[in-house]
Amino acid sequence: MNQATDDIVLEGLGEEGGARPTSWYMRPVEIIASALLVVIIGVLLLGVTSRYVFSLPVVWIDEVASISFLWLAMLGAALAIDRNEHLKLTLFVSRMGERKRAFFETFGSCITGTFAGAMIYPAVDYMIEESFVTSPALNIPNSWRVSAIAVGLVLMFLLMARHLVVNALRRDVVISVLILVALGVAGWLLMPVFKGLGYGNILIFLVIVVAACLFMGVPIAFCFGMGTLCFLLFSTSVPTLVMIGRMDEGMSGIILLSVPIFVLLGCVLDATGMGKAIVDFLASMLGHVRAGMSYVLLGSLFLVSGISGSKVSDMATVAPALFPEMKRRGYKPKELIALLATGAAMADTVPPSIVLIVLGSVAGVSIAGLFNAGFGIAMVLLIALALLARWKATVEDLKGVQRLSFAAIGRTALVATPALILPFIIRGAVGGGVATATEVSTIAVLYAMIIGMVMYGGIKPAKLYSMLAETAAMSGAILMILGTALAMAWALTQTGFARDLATFMAGLPGGWLTFMAFSIVVFLILGCVLEGLPAIVLMAPLMFPIAKNLGINDVHYSMVVVTAMNVGLMTPPIGIGFYIACKIGNVSPDEAMGAIWPYLIALLVGLAVIAVVPQLSTWVL
Repeated sequence: MNQATDDIVLEGLGEEGGARPTSWYMRPVEIIASALLVVIIGVLLLGVTSRYVFSLPVVWIDEVASISFLWLAMLGAALAIDRNEHLKLTLFVSRMGERKRAFFETFGSCITGTFAGAMIYPAVDYMIEESFVTSPALNIPNSWRVSAIAVGLVLMFLLMARHLVVNALRRDVVISVLILVALGVAGWLLMPVFKGLGYGNILIFLVIVVAACLFMGVPIAFCFGMGTLCFLLFSTSVPTLVMIGRMDEGMSGIILLSVPIFVLLGCVLDATGMGKAIVDFLASMLGHVRAGMSYVLLGSLFLVSGISGSKVSDMATVAPALFPEMKRRGYKPKELIALLATGAAMADTVPPSIVLIVLGSVAGVSIAGLFNAGFGIAMVLLIALALLARWKATVEDLKGVQRLSFAAIGRTALVATPALILPFIIRGAVGGGVATATEVSTIAVLYAMIIGMVMYGGIKPAKLYSMLAETAAMSGAILMILGTALAMAWALTQTGFARDLATFMAGLPGGWLTFMAFSIVVFLILGCVLEGLPAIVLMAPLMFPIAKNLGINDVHYSMVVVTAMNVGLMTPPIGIGFYIACKIGNVSPDEAMGAIWPYLIALLVGLAVIAVVPQLSTWVL
């Protein structure tokens, strides 16, 4: 891998390298989106207070939150376009020469703009149809809510058009448009052929088209969207209006309200230093023992993940606090990256994992059950990584390292305690059925803001606004993926493919163990290419019914596929998470690639144990 690989733009979910400030002409949208996030948190807190304190449920809370949420999702998705924060795979484009890279970036932008523009008319049609539906509590037309989809698509189309006019070479734009027009005409002429291909259309449109877009650096949400749009237009008689309905469904699940709030919680964690307080406490307790700093790194990822719900936030919090001391003790940078990346993969089942929340929403699995099981599963992986870290720590230099006094440990514990108890509050409240994930997320944000103000110096107003804007864009990018991925999953199921796949899997020798091994391979591969959320939304509607028919517990299966997916995410040379870890640790991927394999093998051993021993996932249910 050359220097171009080191400069991979890892847009999305807050990665460094690709994001840019909001343009001046999008500032009004940024202000509105930030205000909507505040409204959502405010009305949800009002609902929690009225229900639990005054026993007076407010019936219009969910409707206000739902309307605000869809507008936040679509305006946030437009902001993510402007800020270059949509998740995309740029591994292949970045390895091209400068001229080819510029052309494919332009071609990818044309694809993104084409999808947004093509969906505007169906979105307006959908808005008109929904105007005849009246909301039960507020008694207003549902078009007030779904008009957000049309507005967001118009903004995204205009932003892509402006980007092409201002930043791209005119020749590249003309060639790209001509290619897309030619492909569209060819698809239209071949419609009779496509309609007779059956499952062949899945390969052409939902695999090849999506993969081609992905390799050209098109944002993942638009890869799914373009593949599904072509599938519906050229091989079926289904109106594209239906696709807008499925996108609406994918972005509007009430449980998904907790996603932007947990994203904001991760920002609060970074801004207040609560995560660093946890790291300092663990270091004061374990830093003097052999492999102690490795234990601190893994334990910090485990606990910090329980607050932020974001792998990127976890790694960005832990690495700067621990890497300098670990390097002083003789750890090589490549070993640190390997431990950081696999530790982040281990921690993704720790509540409040956004992946678990999304999985519970799309697959109909109990969020409480997932949160209860997630701690135990993460512990299995933590033990596997800790054992390997201890074995590899024989070269550690402990010269001059002393055990801290109980008084010093006590001081760090006092500072860290408010942060330490937060993940247990979240897990206990949701897992115990005291409150929903959405309610707990709002309480957690309020708690973190108050504690941050009292104990950790607070957050300046300018920083708070920046966090709100960042959360809006990040949430929009996530929710746009969920919307288009659910539309694609719906298209797959409507072909009968899911039914035939279930029949095929049921007939394989070996029963549920064979299916489990197949699932692990599938999610390992998808985790490498797609990242967690789109892989989950795309495959859950297909795989979970099969698992249930084979007698596999939903929570057990969830733990297996989430773990497999996260191992794939950190697996080079494609795994996006691996490159994020390299960026955060400022280490060349070339250097770190060889060191990560023993840690990945340790995770795979832990995954095999989790897969064949269902009781590890189900004993808490």
